[in-house]
Amino acid sequence: MSDTTETPPDPKRTLTEQDLVSEDLPDWRMLIDRLHASFDTGDFVSAVTLVNAISLAAEEMDHHPDLDVAYGRLDVRLISHDVGGVTSRDVALALTISELARAAGATPHPERTSVLELGLDSADEAEIRPFWAALLDYDAVEAWGEIEIRDATGRRATIWFQPTDAHDVPRQRCHLDLRIPPEVVEDRIAAAIKAGGELVDDTAAPAFWVLADPQGNRACLSRRRRDGHGDG
Repeated sequence: MSDTTETPPDPKRTLTEQDLVSEDLPDWRMLIDRLHASFDTGDFVSAVTLVNAISLAAEEMDHHPDLDVAYGRLDVRLISHDVGGVTSRDVALALTISELARAAGATPHPERTSVLELGLDSADEAEIRPFWAALLDYDAVEAWGEIEIRDATGRRATIWFQPTDAHDVPRQRCHLDLRIPPEVVEDRIAAAIKAGGELVDDTAAPAFWVLADPQGNRACLSRRRRDGHGDG
């Protein structure tokens, strides 16, 4: 007599987009390292009600999503943080969330999910990567044979480094403006400088500071609006 018992999926194995083809996940899109979904709920109270239902299910499954609530809209992200990718646990929770959304009358809009990445040209990414990780408080992650830096919550843009030829003058045509709470500004500047960066200009402080990585790429660290109004 043959044993027909199915082997349960390995909860630690990360899944690729190809692995998910056979799963019934029409409400979800895999973008970079996690599953994304977006639902219209009609109004804010309905969105919160759906969040409560998802929270109960997540607690029961001992696996938890990242949720963003706005008026009439709920965005959901799923990732197994212990392995840094999508696993069978995320698939199971995604199916449950879709079922709860349907029961609540929410409308899925997977087409409006997105993830923003910023590509930074560099002839030596190892020289500047620590600066940007420190400035943005990001984690360095290995992906597709490269190392990029990511926001652990998945809310902010990932930065990856595009190999390029060496050049003396920075060819930067845009820069990052990062707004953070006043109480962490000094520590963040110190961390960025310790990671190889330079404080280029602080004449406008405390409105903003201009910093640069070791190759001259600049970013502004701000604690209030540049017109001088706001906190502080």
